[in-house]
Amino acid sequence: MITGELRKKVDKIWETFWTGGITNPLTVIEQFTYLLYIKGLDDRENQKEEDSDLLRIKYDGLFPKDKPHLRWSHFSHLGPDEMFQVVSQKVFPFIKKLGGEDSAYAKYLKDAVFVIPTPSLLAKVVDGIDKLPQTISGEGKQDTLGDLYEYLLSKLQTSGTNGQFRTPRHIIDMIVKLMKPTPEDIIVDPAAGSAGFLVSASEYLRKNHGDMFYVKGLREHFNKNMFHGFEIDSTMLRIGAMNMMLHGVDYPNITYRDSLSDQNKDRELYTLVLANPPFKGSLDYDSVADDLLKVTKTKKTELLFLSLFLRLLKKGGRAASIVPDGVLFGSSKAHKAIRKEIVENHKLEAVIKMPSGVFKPYAGVSTAILIFTKTGSGGTDNVWFYDMKADGYSLDDKRNPIEDNDIPDIIERFNHLEKEKGRKRTEQSFFVPIDEIRENEYDLSINKYKETKYEEVEYEDPKEIIKRIIRIENEINKEIHELQSLVKGK
Repeated sequence: MITGELRKKVDKIWETFWTGGITNPLTVIEQFTYLLYIKGLDDRENQKEEDSDLLRIKYDGLFPKDKPHLRWSHFSHLGPDEMFQVVSQKVFPFIKKLGGEDSAYAKYLKDAVFVIPTPSLLAKVVDGIDKLPQTISGEGKQDTLGDLYEYLLSKLQTSGTNGQFRTPRHIIDMIVKLMKPTPEDIIVDPAAGSAGFLVSASEYLRKNHGDMFYVKGLREHFNKNMFHGFEIDSTMLRIGAMNMMLHGVDYPNITYRDSLSDQNKDRELYTLVLANPPFKGSLDYDSVADDLLKVTKTKKTELLFLSLFLRLLKKGGRAASIVPDGVLFGSSKAHKAIRKEIVENHKLEAVIKMPSGVFKPYAGVSTAILIFTKTGSGGTDNVWFYDMKADGYSLDDKRNPIEDNDIPDIIERFNHLEKEKGRKRTEQSFFVPIDEIRENEYDLSINKYKETKYEEVEYEDPKEIIKRIIRIENEINKEIHELQSLVKGK
């Protein structure tokens, strides 16, 4: 989430696009992102060149040594006309073929089109982007590209209805910390969007498993085989891929795919699912893969994605997904079927209820996080429930930072579940045994099991209350009579 001075700078760039003749919000987002990407490539290149000089290791860069004009740090200082000529005729064609026709860069940018119409507009936008902080991420830092995209996307009138709004970064980071990705994991997000979950997982691994990059096999796995994302929006596909590459994943497997259709043949390939799939979607049966319908025959995307996760995961694989509250207590046959499947045939570990304001200002939907492991042979015994009250931000449309924040407590308690045994149902987190969940037709809403502690209130005897009222009324009447006497005396 971006605020304050950064937000003002982004608004100014947006206004520059608008007054310069580009008024389609999605086109603005695309062009803005391309330029951020081009700058990010140069920033990365500068950092690698510095590391190379420091370590005295040869580094073959992305940019030809004899063509410095292709780099942001060079062309951003040119005059408007020359800059426009260089960017439109040389830089943009170059990045579309960067690394060869089969490279990840070329794969995701081959259909990109540069549409900024005038030199003056380009110069103003480049100058505005130069004044933004570098695209950085990690513990205690912002994922600037992702946060910029989230904010820009909020300007789309359709952002709240077509599902194209980004999961808040602090919620993504919480889920990743709960799941603790390992260097051997193969991670997938079947509704990748701007690749926020995959980016966060990559940053978690850099911070907690930095030694993996000194092991050739693990380093190659990180860059080529670890991260997978599916997306059906071509614009989001490009933005997600650029986001991954700017965060140091050289060959992200972000592909154009309808995850729920027969087009998606993947089965038991992944060890970790991280996702926030689309809510409130409804599909025709003909457009959904048959094996997903066998688990839960429904047209609702939020249920079908849970069925998909079970198919995608290897045995022993784990999943953490945001779901709308209706998934937890829906009474339809399909709702009960998918909950029963997860509880009885696999291992449901946790249900974390989140407050309804988490996705504001884009949506007010109430959500929860489901965490489970694919076993194929059951394993659910006691399910951990947590009633999240605060996420560190106000729950209105402004989403201002506040002190109340349950996220550190959630992470700490989930990482030490053995200490949770014996906690009362009146507390914020507690266990519920599988037998009780069965008795309640696999209802997973926390309110079904949470006990509310009522404080006993002692009320005064009604007779005493009536006596006091009469006494007060008599005193009022006495005062009125005295006032009337004073008025008559005058």
